[in-house]
Amino acid sequence: MPAVESGANPKPTPPAVPQVGSGAEPNATPAPRRFALVGGTVVGVGRRDITVQGANIEAVGQAEAAIERIDVSGSYLAPAFIDAHVHLTYFRAAEALLSRGVAAAVDLAAPLDSLTLSVAPLTLLQSGPMVTAIGGYPTASWGSAGYGLEVASREAAEAAVDQLFKAGAAIIKVPFTGEPTLSDEIASAVVARAHAHELKVVAHALSSAEAERAANAGVDLFAHTPTGALTETTLAAFSSRAVVSTLAAFGGSAQTVANLKALRARGTTVLYGTDLGNTRDAGIQASEIELLELSGLDGSAILEAGTSAPARYFGLSSLGELAVGKRAAILVLAEDPQAEPKTLAAPRAVYIDGQIRR
Repeated sequence: MPAVESGANPKPTPPAVPQVGSGAEPNATPAPRRFALVGGTVVGVGRRDITVQGANIEAVGQAEAAIERIDVSGSYLAPAFIDAHVHLTYFRAAEALLSRGVAAAVDLAAPLDSLTLSVAPLTLLQSGPMVTAIGGYPTASWGSAGYGLEVASREAAEAAVDQLFKAGAAIIKVPFTGEPTLSDEIASAVVARAHAHELKVVAHALSSAEAERAANAGVDLFAHTPTGALTETTLAAFSSRAVVSTLAAFGGSAQTVANLKALRARGTTVLYGTDLGNTRDAGIQASEIELLELSGLDGSAILEAGTSAPARYFGLSSLGELAVGKRAAILVLAEDPQAEPKTLAAPRAVYIDGQIRR
């Protein structure tokens, strides 16, 4: 935790208890807390104070003299992260994510009734169950308790996508791994129906053949960096699409690292993701950051992969940067993450919506 200026309090100040006869309304809503993080360096911008009012950033620049001030001198300020691949029904770790600097996550497979799950203030975009073949992945293994929605025809697949959309799914997931899998015709129908609802489609595809099928079906992104060597055809097909890293979740093999490096070199958008649930390190993972570095991403690119890139890709316009009007989702770091990316995994302090979580 950064040092605090004399008289300042890093934790939310509880509202005063109204006194009888004071004229205060006993049930009045307290005014939003207003304070400033002063003396720090906004990454990529320079020395700036950040003024917070309630849940949002009010100003970036020199703070007012009279405001409550929290001294973060010598620290670097960066946006909180977005984890583009988690399973929070499988591994309930929302509080740990928040306390370790993750403000939003994308849940890529959970039972249908999980679409009503609220883990606020963590923003959660959810796919619900994967649309899969009868007996297909993951219904015969870890996802047997409703993590797959099984279909046997084009019509059933389109109905499944409609059902997920009406239930609140923000993205559709299709597995291409193992046997049985959806036919090419049915997989393409899933993608077309999802796109008709303006939903992106994410593919679980690990081998080169699976990745090529996913590309041919028209999916928008890989849920994982594929682990098998990718053909030039697949690399070219994904040059304008996206990939969620999840390198540590699959052991960070040399081939997987090479695949991510090759995809990025061809223009694929890289999104930070951990496959939390398969992994159990809830928060910004040092192991994932280290593997991203091995894949050729420098500190600026890693920060982008965890903040502004997923914010743009998933339409999370209130996150991804420290700017006026954005959510006050702020990492206070010991070092500049552009020079030392692993500092992201050990923040001195974390603020989510103006509330200190760490």
